[in-house]
Amino acid sequence: MNWVLKKFEELKIQELYKILQIRSEVFVLEQQCPYQDCDGKDEKSYHLFLEDNGEILCYLRIIPRGISYDEVSVGRVLVSKDRRKKGLSREMMLIAIDYIETKLKEKSIRISAQKYLVDFYKCLGFKEVSDVYLEDEIEHIEMLYSK
Repeated sequence: MNWVLKKFEELKIQELYKILQIRSEVFVLEQQCPYQDCDGKDEKSYHLFLEDNGEILCYLRIIPRGISYDEVSVGRVLVSKDRRKKGLSREMMLIAIDYIETKLKEKSIRISAQKYLVDFYKCLGFKEVSDVYLEDEIEHIEMLYSK
């Protein structure tokens, strides 16, 4: 298994295809949420994923500040269905937070978290900063991490 962190233009075509495929599997099919996944933010983002024999096991994107929020953002966080409950999402988020703090020199991260994941993000240092709202018919809440 190998952690990979790349800018959009560094992604190989096969990697990008597999990223879009797993995002569609998790967010569109599994969560039954038709939405516009290709939103124009991928090209400006960093893409972090765990790869094993060409299969993407988990993924997230780091969006520079000024695109989604005034702060850096993390989004499209997912773990493939058969790899959940093994600590991969926590490990991946810690890698992302470290990268944001050490390489991007940012101190704050704002996310739009699905409501059922609030406790998970709280254990990573995020705090709730909004009321619950619907995004694509799923309850979300804005959360902020500050170093």
